[in-house]
Amino acid sequence: MTLRFYDTASAEVRNFVPLIAGRASLYYCGATVQGMPHVGHIRSAIAFDQLTRWLEYRGHRVTVVRNVTDIDDKILAKSAESFSPDFGGGPGEVAGEEWWALAYRFEQEFLKAYDILGVSRPTYEPRATGHIPEMHALIQQLIDRGHAYPALDESGDVYFDVRSWSKYGALTRQNIDDMQAAPDADPRGKKDPRDFALWKGSKEGEPATASWASPWGAGRPGWHLECSAMVTKYLGTEFDIHGGGLDLRFPHHENEMAQSRAAGHPFANFWMHNGMVTYEGEKMSKSIGNTISPAEMLELAPPRVVRYYLGQAHYRSVLDYRPTSLQEAAAAVERIEGFINRAVRALAGDGTSGFAYGKVPGAFERAMDDDLNVPQALAVLHETVRAGNTALTEGRLEDAREALHQVHDMLRVLGLNDVASGPAGDSREAAALEVLVQAQLAARAEARANKDWAASDAIRDTLKEAGVVVEDGPDGATWSLKRD
Repeated sequence: MTLRFYDTASAEVRNFVPLIAGRASLYYCGATVQGMPHVGHIRSAIAFDQLTRWLEYRGHRVTVVRNVTDIDDKILAKSAESFSPDFGGGPGEVAGEEWWALAYRFEQEFLKAYDILGVSRPTYEPRATGHIPEMHALIQQLIDRGHAYPALDESGDVYFDVRSWSKYGALTRQNIDDMQAAPDADPRGKKDPRDFALWKGSKEGEPATASWASPWGAGRPGWHLECSAMVTKYLGTEFDIHGGGLDLRFPHHENEMAQSRAAGHPFANFWMHNGMVTYEGEKMSKSIGNTISPAEMLELAPPRVVRYYLGQAHYRSVLDYRPTSLQEAAAAVERIEGFINRAVRALAGDGTSGFAYGKVPGAFERAMDDDLNVPQALAVLHETVRAGNTALTEGRLEDAREALHQVHDMLRVLGLNDVASGPAGDSREAAALEVLVQAQLAARAEARANKDWAASDAIRDTLKEAGVVVEDGPDGATWSLKRD
């Protein structure tokens, strides 16, 4: 079956044919690092991590770019608040913190959350502040082509002229006259209130460190411009997929598409958007207190369970959180882990030597090829677990071995092998290795108790091949990794 994804721009599921055979290019919007990560950020990252892993499984070499917006009105406002005499210093806040320090601190919090939940690091993760020259070049290009102009009020702003681009509104299928005014700058300097800022002139009271020299005066880039400049630098003027949360379609992605294509760039061939996360059917809102953060989820459940929950729905659908959601996800993960542990023990002395990744079941492939249908793919995973358990019960060890390998392959594709089953504070790698080695040692201890020395030696040899050194002592076996 051909890979097919839903393209927001054309509003249809289309065959995915990469620009370069055997390679795929993906850009998805990262965080504006003004505060701690929220659940929507992490759900989006997991969705595009699943996409990346599936493209790789299908034989594509994938280049992934995820940006960091580290200069923005909200970041400056948060920093300014921290210098206020009335600053309260709530959770995650630091008194007297410069904007760049605040941005860097929260960037690290995002990276920590991504790592704990098994989101693979992107190929490149550019910061907006590191790409000012590229932004200047794009602005000048738009001015030269008649699609941008310096503000009429001499504020130092530069705006995109939305009426100069006849296809403005194409991504979200809106009529320009029905759109609200762009709220990113004082409309007095605009030709049309819907024109959006490409460059923002420095304002009184803003820190000098948040300003860069430009042909139009000192200032900083507009949010929409940042992404267009960065994706072009790393993926070129045309690339395969642009992704992000559904809430970014307008105005952010609409404006990205308009300014990039107005500059003469074909830009993204696919636009993919993940759905939102709700709380018992309602939009999450701090004002009414129905929010839950990734950190709070990780206090309630291990990383593998949290990742399973956040990645279980179809990426385009709404993911609804309920107080029982993590318990249900935990039960599903426990069924999978229970089979793995049972199978490893049963097969340890039966010629099994590690897991050589191979091929997932055909039904799993068809589900993932069909617009990344993870719910259907998970159904195949659980059916394989059930079949594997039945095979173990009936003594069909070859069938059990095949099921075990397929389960591991599916978990790898879904990113569930890269997260710890224990507390979030554990190292992902250490936690996963501990579970697997202890299962092998338990099987070896059982073999030794039954005086099955051949099975015991086979397990020890398997661990040795994997670089695990086993030492027997009066209190049982211990293990360590072989050092060069």
